[in-house]
Amino acid sequence: QVQLVESGGGLVQAGGSLRLSCVSSGHSFRTFVMGWFRQAPGKQREFVAAMSSSDFSTSYAASAKGRFVIAMDNAKNAVYLEMNSLTLEDTAVYSCALGPTIGAVQRGGASYWGRGTQVTVSS
Repeated sequence: QVQLVESGGGLVQAGGSLRLSCVSSGHSFRTFVMGWFRQAPGKQREFVAAMSSSDFSTSYAASAKGRFVIAMDNAKNAVYLEMNSLTLEDTAVYSCALGPTIGAVQRGGASYWGRGTQVTVSS
């Protein structure tokens, strides 16, 4: 079955950077979209960024633009999220998602989800 496994979370000071990774396995989709969501305690899950494997087009949430960069390695079926200038508000569980289109993933309609990795930003 399709599996998504995230890594790279941890504790970082405000202003610092962190790189998340997500590797997908168990599928042979020729084209797909992988993205990132996050959920802070007591808040709803929110979209962060997504990228298409077909043309590497991207979509970012307003909170991520200018600070986060999403990248993809098709050979590894992996997606990465480089997070810079982190603030306390970025503390959340970050989950990887895989779906058919950027629109579907962005709306939370991904077909597959990872379990998430904790990112904690300290002051």
